[in-house]
Amino acid sequence: MGSQKPRILPWLVSLLDGGQLEGVAWLDQSRRRFRIPWKHGLRQDAQQEDFSIFQAWAEASGAYTPGKDKPDLPTWKRNFRSALNRKEGLRLAEDRSKDPHDPHKVYEFVNSVGDFAELETSPDTNDRCSASDTQEDILEELLSGMALGPIPDEGASSLAVAPEYPPQLSLSPNLDIPAPYPSLETPENPLKQLLRPKEEWEFEVTAFYRGRQVFQQTVFCPEGLRLVGSEGNRTFPGQPITLPDPEAFLTDRAVKGYVSRVLSCLGGGLALWRAGQLLCTRRLGPCHTYWAVGEELHPDSGRGPDGEVPKDMEGSVFNLGPFVTDLIAFIGGSSRSPRYTFWFCIGEPWPQDQPWTKKLVMVKIVPTCLRALLEMARAGGASSLENTVDLHISNSHPFSLTPDQYKAYLQDLVEDMDF
Repeated sequence: MGSQKPRILPWLVSLLDGGQLEGVAWLDQSRRRFRIPWKHGLRQDAQQEDFSIFQAWAEASGAYTPGKDKPDLPTWKRNFRSALNRKEGLRLAEDRSKDPHDPHKVYEFVNSVGDFAELETSPDTNDRCSASDTQEDILEELLSGMALGPIPDEGASSLAVAPEYPPQLSLSPNLDIPAPYPSLETPENPLKQLLRPKEEWEFEVTAFYRGRQVFQQTVFCPEGLRLVGSEGNRTFPGQPITLPDPEAFLTDRAVKGYVSRVLSCLGGGLALWRAGQLLCTRRLGPCHTYWAVGEELHPDSGRGPDGEVPKDMEGSVFNLGPFVTDLIAFIGGSSRSPRYTFWFCIGEPWPQDQPWTKKLVMVKIVPTCLRALLEMARAGGASSLENTVDLHISNSHPFSLTPDQYKAYLQDLVEDMDF
């Protein structure tokens, strides 16, 4: 006789009431707020016990059988987090996972815990959906089988073997229905495409000569880009982007001469490329270049550069992890919007003591996916939770998310990078 997979909220309430796991406990007598230990997997003091709640759900949901399956702590944690993130009746109240002494998260039930239906067992021995199944059970089974765990070596159930036409269900409005997913065909966190090695990032490149815009181009660069002064050496990696001849844009003879000299000294070029969640840069010629992350309309020239581009060796100018962390804080109202615009001052010192418009060559580079992430955060904050916002990242198809879903996906993304 088969048994039905438990629904996570009633299962969690039972676990909290029993006080079976250390650190998993109610925080108030009304049984609304509770805490879950949430220790980083790379901490030196991390132990098996710190992940007991994640393992318990893996066992209860049938994703892990002790003695048969190989332990997989990151997947257990990710599956547990994803299951909670899909619940409308639950919200993340406090994220203290970075606490050095007691890393944990505090969740809060929106409704009374008595509203959750009791667990049931299904007499269906064929392990197929019966009329007593809820929509939540079907969705969770499909989602966990498709994207939220490693695929077993054999005997794996996936979307390919699921019923082509699931039974029509009569749903009660009191059932614990999960938040709508963007698409059943792509239940994986759509933001994770930003970390895929083969995912092309799109860059908007704008060049200024003495403050005058002379060039703008948006390009997809699988191997990064190189700012060059001529169609010279193509043996270096990265797509060459040739900065224009100043003759057509400047009238001052002396300034045109200086700009031409700067461009000629770029040599192999100024390279910028993506390496995982990092953006790296280096210069392949004698022309010194300084960089900073500033506003999209103008660089923050008053505080000096963030660094100098190293010659013939890579230097990191950006990490996606802190950007997403700051974006989550910005959505919560506790931080300013993170910056994503990279400014390069080529051939001269950074314009710390004079207007940037006086510099001979300034180049602005914007990863359009980072701009899209911030624009969606701003749009979500200005709209009601019932509205959705379309997001187009890199060369992917657009998808729609509610602000709550978007924040949950961001949290999932940053934890996946940190684990």
